[in-house]
Amino acid sequence: MKAIIEVAAPNSIFDAALADLAAGGDADYHLAFESARALFAEVTPARLDLLGVLRRAGPCSVYALAKAAGRNYSNVHTDVAKLAELNLIERTDDDAVCVPFEEVEIRLALAQAA
Repeated sequence: MKAIIEVAAPNSIFDAALADLAAGGDADYHLAFESARALFAEVTPARLDLLGVLRRAGPCSVYALAKAAGRNYSNVHTDVAKLAELNLIERTDDDAVCVPFEEVEIRLALAQAA
């Protein structure tokens, strides 16, 4: 499974999803932000690192994830809540957290098309 995170104009995420589907549909999830600033305010480097740690660790508790990441539990708990809100991580029936994606791609165009 693959997630694509990108900067896109409001409502253009539907166009991007249709284009991706027409090109073979390699993404299972799309997440769009109006600006790079908004994207990186929500998907911070620490949260991206946490996705990698969680993917390697497999489903685990937030406490175990904090230990594996070498980070403070409270900060990891906050980051897990935000990543779950963004649907980049999921909770299992036994309240463990996991990353349902094998790949997360961030797309950031440097110039808008005319």
